[in-house]
Amino acid sequence: MLRARLGEALKTAMKAHDARAVSTLRMVLAGLKDRDIAARGKGNPDGIGEAEVQQMLQGMVKQRRESIALYRQGNRPELVQQEQEEIAVIEGFMPQQLSDAELETAVAEAIAATGAQAAKDMGRVMAALREKHAGQIDMAKAGGVAKRKLG
Repeated sequence: MLRARLGEALKTAMKAHDARAVSTLRMVLAGLKDRDIAARGKGNPDGIGEAEVQQMLQGMVKQRRESIALYRQGNRPELVQQEQEEIAVIEGFMPQQLSDAELETAVAEAIAATGAQAAKDMGRVMAALREKHAGQIDMAKAGGVAKRKLG
């Protein structure tokens, strides 16, 4: 379903002559194709699943946010704007992110569900969060919350 939405969005962007959206969507689809090819080599003929596509999109947004910080340090406002526009296009295909309060609740639920009691149980908590809230949580932020609660 997400693949079809990406393809349709690319066609729409091409018809609208939206150069930023076209280049961003082509980049996303190329990354998706690369991961599909790698998955076929591992015995998965259908490519990667929706959850993995969401993780890929989340990774792309994270890369762009890191680039924005570096471009700001280098005083390159035109590149900052380009990265922000790419983030806006990519986030259009991601599920709504959880608010800070919802993140706190989700982490507390994951801790209760896994029976985690100390920092050594972080792996189980993070796996539970990744499984239940794929694409909805910034895992770095969730890791900090979980570490504080288990701390």
